[in-house]
Amino acid sequence: MTSLRDILASNLKKNRKKCGLSQAKLAEKANITTQYIAMIEVSRKFPTPEMLDRLAKALEIETYELFIVKPSPEDAMERLHDTLVGNIEQLIGKAVKKAIAENCKK
Repeated sequence: MTSLRDILASNLKKNRKKCGLSQAKLAEKANITTQYIAMIEVSRKFPTPEMLDRLAKALEIETYELFIVKPSPEDAMERLHDTLVGNIEQLIGKAVKKAIAENCKK
């Protein structure tokens, strides 16, 4: 499972690049150091709520967008697989119980 720091690091970098900003330019806009941006982007630092607000404002996004996790197609396939396996196990279990019950009646 991905940590909150890793999610923030990935989303900060993705949004920074989407805006066409270097770490230095984002740092300037958010009034923090370039080194601090770099440390967040490699999951070494976790900013305060106030700092998160400043970063989001500099990126022209809402703060919560720094924590959005978009599932990958692989995640969706894994969930589908788990659901199908669970459904198959239930069907087999019911069939086995029915067969046992019928054999006990004989």
